[in-house]
Parts: sequence; C-alpha cells; structure tokens
Amino acid sequence: MQTRQHVPFSLMLISLLLLVSMLLAACGTSTPSTTSGNNSGSLTNVSIGLGYIPDIQFAPFYVAKEKGYYKAAGLNVTLNHGIVTDLFGEMLSGKDTFVFATGDETLVARSKNLPVVSVSTLYQRYPVSLIVPADSPIKTLADLRGHTIGEPGPFGSTYIGLLALLHQAGLTPNDVRLQSIGFTQVNALKQGRVDAVVGYTNNEPLQLRRLGMQVRTFDVSDYQPLISNGIVTTQQTLNSQSSVVRAFVQATLKGLNDVIANPSEALQLSQSYIPGMNTATAKDELLATIPIWKGDGHHPLGYNNSSTWQSMAQFLSGQNLIPANTDVSKAFASV
Repeated sequence: MQTRQHVPFSLMLISLLLLVSMLLAACGTSTPSTTSGNNSGSLTNVSIGLGYIPDIQFAPFYVAKEKGYYKAAGLNVTLNHGIVTDLFGEMLSGKDTFVFATGDETLVARSKNLPVVSVSTLYQRYPVSLIVPADSPIKTLADLRGHTIGEPGPFGSTYIGLLALLHQAGLTPNDVRLQSIGFTQVNALKQGRVDAVVGYTNNEPLQLRRLGMQVRTFDVSDYQPLISNGIVTTQQTLNSQSSVVRAFVQATLKGLNDVIANPSEALQLSQSYIPGMNTATAKDELLATIPIWKGDGHHPLGYNNSSTWQSMAQFLSGQNLIPANTDVSKAFASV
C-alpha cells in the first residue's frame, strides 16, 4: 500500500504563487472590465419576439444592432423571428424579454390578467386599410353596406381595423358580407371575387399597384384612434430591470431615427437579416412605413399616447373585446 507524502505548507504556498505568476504572465496583466458597455462579458442578454418572418418593417431593430447601439447600451440582443400564435405566452414563460405587439392585443391580454405592459409604440399610425379598386362605387365607409369584404379571418389587426371602420360608419359585420380568405387579399381583389379587402397599409396596396391595379384605401387611423405595434414587456421586468428596459427602448428608437433619416442605409444594413430580400420591393415597403412610424409629427418617436389608449379602450369595450371601464393606466408606461 502506498502512503501519501506530506509536503510542507511553505513549499505548497511558494508553488502556488509561482503558478499564479505564470498564469498572469501568459494572460497579460490586465483584468476584464465589468463596467464597459463594449465588453461582451458585461453585456446583459435580452431578446425580443418579433412574431413574423424577417422583414424590412423590423429595420429599426436591424439598424440598432448593426450600428452597435444595443451593445453601446450594455445589451446583447437576440431577435427572435418566426410566426408565433402566442407571443405573450412565450414572453411570460421566459423565452423573450420583449415582444413586438399591438396596443389592442395588450389590453385584451391584460383583461385576462396577463401582466404585460407597453413601453413604446413604434407604429404611431395603425397600419391597416380597407382597399377597393379605384373605380369602385364604394366612395365612403357607409357605402360598404351590402358589399362583400375579404379579410384574413376574425383575428389580428386586420379584423380589429375592419371592426373600427364599420363602427365609424355606423355599421356592424351583419351589414356587410364578410369572407375569410386567408392572406390572399391581392388575388381576391384583383380577380374581382370580393368588393373590398382589408390589409396592411404598407403591403397589399403596394402589391396591387405593382401588378398594375389602381386602388383607393380607407386608412383606419383616419377614422379610429388605435395603438399599433410597439415594444411590450412584463410588469415584473419593468419593475425589476427598468434600466435595461429603458436602454433597449432608447437604442431601438435611435435605430428608428436612423432608418427615417437614411432609408438607403437602412436597406443596406437590413440585407443580412432578410434572406433573399428584393431591394426594390423592400424600398417601397420601407418608404410606405416611414409615415406610419412618424405619425402626425406632433409627438416624439415611440410615444405612448394616453388619449389614444383611452379611445381604443372605449372602442374595444364597445365591441365586447374587453370589459367596460377597463383601467388602461397600467397598460403602458413611459421609460
């Protein structure tokens, strides 16, 4: 049987000091900084669920990431793309720190006791329009009575937008003929299968015009104030990591400002994020989206408008989508 030799403590200490000195010499004498926002070891990991495939509409996030605005703010940001049916559920389960969602979705979620809160509204105009051929007899919203309207289905922003337009005309879904046509609005209108379609202001009208069909639009934001897409997080994240939330919002808005100021640069910087991007098509969509981001120009980018939140809550409760007298004061926050 072998016995363990006992080494004097002084020799052990000397050997240990020599080993440390050798390691320091090999690695250099500097130690990692814990305060520099540019040191990857000190960055805070956050992510945002965008709820859709890569698209030029997300250019503010791409630009903020490419130009180092997130890193300078001390953040390591992951952009999670993909069509997701339950963005809030994934965020509340811890998959994402933020999601890109609308104000109406936020209020409906809060009415179901989900603790979500909007911290910035990027789309200052609700980007949904009712689209008709240029020679359509539908000249006003009231003219929709009795006509066939194609819409993706009774869900999402297009449906909320349609309800808002009908409401402003004093109509209900029973006064028109609704057809759930999925996301085939362009073909349905071009082939004359419906009298009107509901789509996104910065998408379907552009596609139809590229195909040579002249159209007119009724933009929801011209009739009913609604809160559109913005940055949403959980109440717990806002309470416990307010500085992180503020840093993410401000860096994103810096990216948004750059997109508006220099769309050509934004297209270039976004290419690596959008596989197979058609530059001409993306440019059209980007230029159509800039007015939606800017709104009326009376408020700063990303502004959460309390009066619009209140007006939207009244409309949603009137449609029985949220309870009457819903308190919206905690649904959004300024950071």
